[in-house]
Amino acid sequence: MWDNAPLLRSIANALFGLSLVLVLYGTARYVLHLPVFPLRTVELTAVPQQVPTEMLEQVVHEQVSGNFFTVDLERTRQAFEKLPWVRKVSVRRKFPWSLEVEVEEQVALAHWNGTELVNTHGEVFEGKTGQVLPVFVGQPDTSLQVTQMYDELNAVLQPIRQQIAQINLSPRYAWQVKLGSGLVLELGREEMQQRLKRFVAVYPYSMAALGQKVSHVDLRYRNGFAVRASSSKV
Repeated sequence: MWDNAPLLRSIANALFGLSLVLVLYGTARYVLHLPVFPLRTVELTAVPQQVPTEMLEQVVHEQVSGNFFTVDLERTRQAFEKLPWVRKVSVRRKFPWSLEVEVEEQVALAHWNGTELVNTHGEVFEGKTGQVLPVFVGQPDTSLQVTQMYDELNAVLQPIRQQIAQINLSPRYAWQVKLGSGLVLELGREEMQQRLKRFVAVYPYSMAALGQKVSHVDLRYRNGFAVRASSSKV
């Protein structure tokens, strides 16, 4: 082997190339960690409405480390997304010295099971609010289903200018809604929209025309519905 000049040249060239790569890698790593590339600012694309700025500043001080090139964007994003009222965050480098943070806040749609909130995407999250919101009651992992049904049924109710104050999905997956007027409607487990449409169609000359205040309507009948007044049955 030692008298094989071409082979020795090939080995020497390979070793030289490897050494050059290692030197370049070490140099680049050293340069990227130099203090000449510090992060000077973390910019928000919009002023948050629900998330306290003090919490955002705390994340910046405690979680954002490294310089412009070495900062861990994924770790930074996850740290921001742990904050209350934060739904989603994107973090980008902004040349030459900044990070740009875009925070998507939660938009509360309803109270969920008395302890949490549900957003406009049907996702449950923890939070407190002073807003007057409808109440959703449902089984675990059904928040999206309840949200979709809420939207569909509210659209059906538009002609009689009523809105849902509470919507319940029972353990047996039967639907019940309570209107803003206090009227409770039993919709059952099938054909909920069709049943509600029939009710809306006759509402002006049935419910609205009754002298007594109606508290409860059972729409689970094929060709009609049962009405219960506040003090007696009809």
